[in-house]
Amino acid sequence: MVTLDFRTLTVPVGIVRILEVIFTCITFSLVASVGHSTNSFWTWCMFTWCFCFCVTFLIIVLEFTSLSAKLPISWDDFTTAFAMLATLMVLAASIIYPIFFIKFCSSCGKQIAATVLSCLTFILYAVEVGLTRAKPGEISGFLSTVPGLLKVLEAFVACIIFICLDYNQFSKYAGLQWCVAVYCICFIFAVLVIIFTICRLLSLFPAPFDKVLTGCNVLAVLMYITAAVVWPVYSFKNNSRPSYSSCPAGVLHQKNVGCK
Repeated sequence: MVTLDFRTLTVPVGIVRILEVIFTCITFSLVASVGHSTNSFWTWCMFTWCFCFCVTFLIIVLEFTSLSAKLPISWDDFTTAFAMLATLMVLAASIIYPIFFIKFCSSCGKQIAATVLSCLTFILYAVEVGLTRAKPGEISGFLSTVPGLLKVLEAFVACIIFICLDYNQFSKYAGLQWCVAVYCICFIFAVLVIIFTICRLLSLFPAPFDKVLTGCNVLAVLMYITAAVVWPVYSFKNNSRPSYSSCPAGVLHQKNVGCK
C-alpha cells in the first residue's frame, strides 16, 4: 500500500531536491533550445543535467510515496552517494560548458543563463551532501560518512582520468601502463565498495570490512604515489611547449593570455 508522506517535501532536504529538479530541467532545456552538437563535451554536459534531473525526481517520488523504505538497498547510502556524485558531475559540467560553448559573443544569453543555473545547481547538491552526511556520533551507513564520500570522490576522479587518457601515449611505455593499471585497480575497488554498501552485501567480505578497507586504502596510497612519480617522468618526456600558432582560437581572443 502506498502512503503519501508530505513531510518529505517540506523538510530542508526535500526543498533542496525540488529546487535541484527545477534548475536542472531549466538548464538542459536552455542548452537544448540553442541546438544539438555532436561534441563529446556537449554530450557529457547534457547527460549530466538530464541524469541528475531524472534520478533526483525519482528520489523525490519514492520518498513521497514511502516506497523507498521497501527497496532492498541502503536508501541513506544511495541518496548520499548520488548527491556527492551529482555535485561532482554538475561542477564539471559548469566548468566545461562555458569554456567550450560560450565564445566571446554578444548573443550567448541562453548559454550564460544555463551556466549560471548549473552553478546554482552545483551549490544545491553540495548543500544536500552537507544535510545528508552523517554527523559525528550518528549511526548511519558507510557512504554517509566522510570516508564514504571520499570513496565516491575517488571513483569520480578516476573516471575523469580515464576520459583524459590517450592510448597512443601510454601504450608506448611500460611505466605509463603501470599507472593506468593503478587507476583501474583502485577504481574497481572503489566501485565494489560503493555497490556492496548500497546493496547491503558487506557481510560477504571474508574479513571485517574496516580492516579490509584500511588495508586496501594503504595499498592504494602506495600505488598512487608510484603513479604520481612515474606518470610525469614518461608523460612529459620529450614534449616541448606548444607553439603560438597551435593555440586554440578562443585563447588568442584573450589579450591577457598568450602562448609562447
